[in-house]
Amino acid sequence: MSHQMTLQSIRPVTHDVHELTFEKPDGFDFRPGQATELALDRDGWRDEKRPFTFTSLPGADHLQFTIKSYPSHDGVTEQIGMMKAGDGVIIEDPWGAIEDKGPGVIIAGGAGLTPFIAILRARQKSHGSLDGYRLIFSNSKEKDIILREELENMPGLQLDLVLSDEDVNGIHHGQIDGDFLDNAGLDFGSTFYLCGPPPMEGDVSDALKARGVSEDRLVREEE
Repeated sequence: MSHQMTLQSIRPVTHDVHELTFEKPDGFDFRPGQATELALDRDGWRDEKRPFTFTSLPGADHLQFTIKSYPSHDGVTEQIGMMKAGDGVIIEDPWGAIEDKGPGVIIAGGAGLTPFIAILRARQKSHGSLDGYRLIFSNSKEKDIILREELENMPGLQLDLVLSDEDVNGIHHGQIDGDFLDNAGLDFGSTFYLCGPPPMEGDVSDALKARGVSEDRLVREEE
């Protein structure tokens, strides 16, 4: 089922990421971690649907997305980054396999953080703390880190920032690979959450499985 929404506000989160807040359709509901197919409600764009994750909480009176613009990706996210209040979009019903299955290790790359924003916010709201949750968050450069201040101030969350293309004091420099996992002090009997660019997801998934993490303890979008 399709739902039309009107943009209420848009604000920059990083140099290429925006937070977009929409009026929420009556009766619309979702689980933290779920996504929807979204298209611009304008001529020439309505068939260009792209998946985006809800970053607001289900009980809020609005829907919110945190979207990274990729000017090289056929223009859809670039157009989204230039939207103005009053512009319309069309979304479909929610879907997705990523959900909160309790304390564990979240490994996210870039915009792959977005499914976990609502999960972490919801858990913090319901439990007051994120004790037992660890977020390993990889980006190219420091300026790419989404919602860094909020993440650093989430009570109980253990946060590890990783930069692949920039060496910054206090932040791990390199890739999330087997060596990183071996040196991170992880319990490979934990639940692991994973979302990021497909090459990264594949490499990290393989590395985790090589260390005994079974598929049923790996929470990620279904392939």
